[in-house]
Amino acid sequence: MNAPATTELPVVVIGAGPAGLAAAAHLVDRGLIPLVLEAGPVAAAAVREWAHVRLFSTWGEVTDPAAEELLAPTGWVKPDGATYPSGGDWAEQYLQPLADVLGEQVRFGVTVTGVSRAGRDRIVDADREDQQFVVHVAHADGREERLFARAVIDASGTWTTPSPAGGSGLPALGEKAASDRIAYRVPDLKDPAVRARYVGKHTAVIGSGASAFTALAYLADLATSDDGTGTKAVWILRRGISGSTFGGGTADQLPARGALGLAAKAAVDDGHADAVTGFRTDAIERDADGRLVLVGEDGRRLNPVDEVIVLTGFRPDLSFLSELRLGLDERLQAPTALAPLIDPNQHSCGTVYPHGVNELSHPEKDVYLVGMKSYGRAPTFLAMTGYEQVRSIAAAIAGDQEAAERVELTLPETGVCGGAGLFDDPEAAPDAEGGGGCCAAPATLQIGIGAPAYSGGC
Repeated sequence: MNAPATTELPVVVIGAGPAGLAAAAHLVDRGLIPLVLEAGPVAAAAVREWAHVRLFSTWGEVTDPAAEELLAPTGWVKPDGATYPSGGDWAEQYLQPLADVLGEQVRFGVTVTGVSRAGRDRIVDADREDQQFVVHVAHADGREERLFARAVIDASGTWTTPSPAGGSGLPALGEKAASDRIAYRVPDLKDPAVRARYVGKHTAVIGSGASAFTALAYLADLATSDDGTGTKAVWILRRGISGSTFGGGTADQLPARGALGLAAKAAVDDGHADAVTGFRTDAIERDADGRLVLVGEDGRRLNPVDEVIVLTGFRPDLSFLSELRLGLDERLQAPTALAPLIDPNQHSCGTVYPHGVNELSHPEKDVYLVGMKSYGRAPTFLAMTGYEQVRSIAAAIAGDQEAAERVELTLPETGVCGGAGLFDDPEAAPDAEGGGGCCAAPATLQIGIGAPAYSGGC
């Protein structure tokens, strides 16, 4: 196996999404050569799949400074920093132009199938850190190729691996058989075909995060439309409803994120959605009419629904990294030093401390998981967190440890109090209104169901 010297090799970046393209921009800024490998046919392929969803961060919070500098000579003009882009806006007005500037340093239709040290499998210690990385890829036309790299930044995200409906983390019994009636993404109800699937129907929404809030708001909006008679949502929560269920509300320093939770609250308050609490799905069955019946681990059987939307989060695909020595938390599948900062089992209200190379390093030197993938199974990732991650990592790869360890970001407060609480005890969940939390409880506001909803990891 003949390969060039490690210092002559590019830094392979997996994924041409927000974090991956920002990583490439920072590497260029440091005089390093990036090679971005994107499985999709265009930049931000995953973002484009939720093009209809509006972010809860403004344009001022979803562009990276190094990327802006790279774009400036092309005449690119940054959109109004106070406005909120949709996923489609983000992809078309920022991410695709950034990929275009990077040119041949971004390759599309290339799927990474394996990463290792050249000539060293996971077991071998001898001279391991002196070996370059070998990256196996498959092209869209079926060709296979072997590439070499001085470092690897995995920004492939988690979009392709949504979590299932089952309360145990495994698919519910019958979930796969009912796949024709189950979706794992926020539906685009402006698409006539998708709209026809949900209009006038009863839909169960499983999940408690921003995506579930968005789906509930969308379905409530559909219910109030001219053709929406009979549209109804059933919101399935694995825990009880407490002061933090709907997010930070007016205490959230990202106002649109707080408004999103309040829009979901309005959907329940206005009767467009019924909440079922403490329900962990064990099985999904069909009744005589072909409708779906959710069965809980406690034996409860819910009324039949026509459709199910599962929004229980995502998880990282680690299969192509199996020959690398990663240090991952046993619960979150996030880097071990980062996990305590983002663990929803422990977190109270407040900000995740800005972090970089120290928290993202692994036993395998010069391998980094960044962006959504760095959070493993933890929720609520912000784009600006990813930008700070890759800034620090690019500095470290370039040998500027002082810059790598310097914090250049302040993150907004979530306004959400309490982490997981006692798993089966709704009464034990912290409620700021009762004095058990540290933030103000969400105000009871009536937000028009037709108002914009916000989601995504930003």
